[in-house]
Amino acid sequence: MNNMERIFKIYNLLHSRGVVSTDAFLLELEISLATLKRDLAYMKNSLNAPIEWDAYERGYKFAKQGVGPKFELPGMWFSQEETTALVTMQHLLSSLDQGGLIGPHIAPLMTRIDAILGNGETSSKELRKRIKLISLGSRKSSSQFFADIGNALLKRERIEILFYTKDRDTTEEREISPQRLIHYRENWYLDAYCHKREALRSFSLDGIRSVVLVNEKSLDIPDKDMNEHFTKSYGIFSGGADKTARLKFSPKSARWVSSESWHPDQRGHFEKDGSYVLEFEYSQDPELIMDILKHGEDVEVLAPPDLKKKVISKLENSLKKYST
Repeated sequence: MNNMERIFKIYNLLHSRGVVSTDAFLLELEISLATLKRDLAYMKNSLNAPIEWDAYERGYKFAKQGVGPKFELPGMWFSQEETTALVTMQHLLSSLDQGGLIGPHIAPLMTRIDAILGNGETSSKELRKRIKLISLGSRKSSSQFFADIGNALLKRERIEILFYTKDRDTTEEREISPQRLIHYRENWYLDAYCHKREALRSFSLDGIRSVVLVNEKSLDIPDKDMNEHFTKSYGIFSGGADKTARLKFSPKSARWVSSESWHPDQRGHFEKDGSYVLEFEYSQDPELIMDILKHGEDVEVLAPPDLKKKVISKLENSLKKYST
């Protein structure tokens, strides 16, 4: 804990408790008596804090502010942990499309954060040199559509989109009621109610080829229904879960997988040989199959049989490309 963290902690303790004993200060701050005395002297002499010792209650407290300079804490201040979190946020903001819905506001916001944190023991500019976020697998999406979708989402208006489906290589029109934007695995998706399918769907923004505002209010879907549809199953294109995946990871992979979150309601246990069995519900399997294949020989699909067959087929087709 640095000096300013302690000063703010002392202030908060006095403000919340009224009277704070020496032992309580030493316990809460985890400092020596000499350090506490220096901090209290700094607050009284440099910040004009009206701190006094109450002999009757055996503790320190704030007295009434007298005549003269008023007690004032330094301006906006953050702990080292909060500073690191803000700098991480700067990295995330800088990775967003600069021409999109919030792009014009990112630069001044980052400048403001720099100004706020610039006087700390470790400036945000220095922290940005030491923290690096690498985005892999992000796809380029149209910033103008991001802005149009964002505006329709906030105004609660329907839109007509021309959507390109990659796996079928087809393009079709859909009228949808936008519900929420999702940033998932470095890419943007739109959860929406599709009036053509009369069901909830998730659309990748990079697949949207055009957006036209419809002069009609969106159909609002309750949060409960949204969560049931989009979080009860595996992956972004979830839908109602009706199958259970059962995967067995090697003892080596188990060291990582056992601490990973694959699904909000996943179950897992270790076998005697150190392998790890993971279970969760899913609906559609393309994304799941890709994640399984990433683990190569260190994972085995135990169930269901249909998922196991699909993974085997993918592996066999891959092997054929390298067969001579």
